[in-house]
Amino acid sequence: MSTDSSSFKIPNAWRIKRYYLYIIVTVIALVLPWITVDGNHFFLLSFDKLKLHLAFIQFDMQELYLMPFLLMLMFLGIFGMTVVGGRVFCGWVCPQTVFRVIYRDLIETKILGLRKRIKNKQLEPDMSKAENKVKKAIAILLWTVLALIAGADFLWFFVPPEDFFVYIMDFDNHWTLFGSVIGIALFLVYDIVFLKEDFCIYVCPYSRIQSVLYDDHTVMALYNMHRGGHIYDEHHNKLFTKQKDIQVEEPHAECTACESCVTVCPTHIDIRKGLQLECINCLECVDACTTVMGKLGKPSLVTWSSDYEIVDQKGKTQYFRTKVLAYAILLVGLMVILGMMGSTKEHMLLNINKETRLYDVKQMPDSKFVVENAYEFLLQNTENQKMKFYFEVIPPKGMEGKITIAKPIKEFTAVPGIKKKKIVVLRTTEMLVDNDRKDTTIPITIRAYAIGHEEKIVVFRKSTFVFPRSDIVKGTK
Repeated sequence: MSTDSSSFKIPNAWRIKRYYLYIIVTVIALVLPWITVDGNHFFLLSFDKLKLHLAFIQFDMQELYLMPFLLMLMFLGIFGMTVVGGRVFCGWVCPQTVFRVIYRDLIETKILGLRKRIKNKQLEPDMSKAENKVKKAIAILLWTVLALIAGADFLWFFVPPEDFFVYIMDFDNHWTLFGSVIGIALFLVYDIVFLKEDFCIYVCPYSRIQSVLYDDHTVMALYNMHRGGHIYDEHHNKLFTKQKDIQVEEPHAECTACESCVTVCPTHIDIRKGLQLECINCLECVDACTTVMGKLGKPSLVTWSSDYEIVDQKGKTQYFRTKVLAYAILLVGLMVILGMMGSTKEHMLLNINKETRLYDVKQMPDSKFVVENAYEFLLQNTENQKMKFYFEVIPPKGMEGKITIAKPIKEFTAVPGIKKKKIVVLRTTEMLVDNDRKDTTIPITIRAYAIGHEEKIVVFRKSTFVFPRSDIVKGTK
């Protein structure tokens, strides 16, 4: 390869691409809770109103069977992402990383100048200077404000903004909500200002399971020792600190020993040691080496690639392999199941319980009879508006019109979110079954619906109508 620097174009920095993604993720997180369709949010798990909003569809808490599928979708998505791109979630999406970049790179470095260079993340500010102490206090104050916003934003997915600000002003009745915002903000201040990347290294469980998910084709930040030379031995003991020492042992070695890839690392590791749990795939080391080697007209010694391609040099990285395809199939399957289950959402909930007395028989003066069965209907309107409901009885074939509703005699109103109990009495004056040996259980279907919305808001429930022995009906017992 030519060493003429003019023949080699330095690629765009991954850091800038990450910043763009951070902005997009932040905007989505802040704006999404405010977007509603027919009063429904994209995602809202409201313990206050016992509702789940998913993809702008409202579900009742009885329909929380959707949550396990959402959790499986999230974890399988992260695991699949790890199989393909290592800890790319940590470096590109994780709130911990986004918050640290905002605090360290934006507030401390760009705004206040407390840190001199973004590319040196291991050199901490000199806090013995009074000026730096003032800047540090201002940085913490600015981050505290942002932490309060972040805490509120997190809670908006559980308490929607339209309720949140009403509740937060009523401290006496909603002190738990107020305390939650303060608690989250205090944790974020401690985490981002004092704990820093130690959270990623020691606290986050993800770093402990990632190695189980890796294979030879997993893409990660890797140092090409075949080009750069061996800086560490097999026991991770450092062998060389200067380029001339490296080239004594390996004359072809291209590493300049500038250690730009080390000083820029937010988790304080040396990527030249090889795979390490602390690496969050932020690709800062790739950018640093790209800049240094680019000035020499050479490609970076640290690249986003796989062991198969860089370390073992067996060929090109295989992205569409069996493990990746398996994750893709599982994710698609889960999304299909979730979509199918979500599409069957019931716009009203109805439980039917038959009363302990099987039936009531009344003898009429004209030798007629009336058989009644009583039920307790527990109905809940899961829509956002008050509606009127009524029922219809669907008996077996041949008994059409012979079982009627005696009570209630007209439709009734149900307000959203409140369970309404109604005593329903079904009646017949027909000899449905002529059996003098035992009572007969007749299967029926109850069709419950909202007046004016019969096609959309309707449910069907199976139940039974007990018809007594013929001698009881005829009064000859």
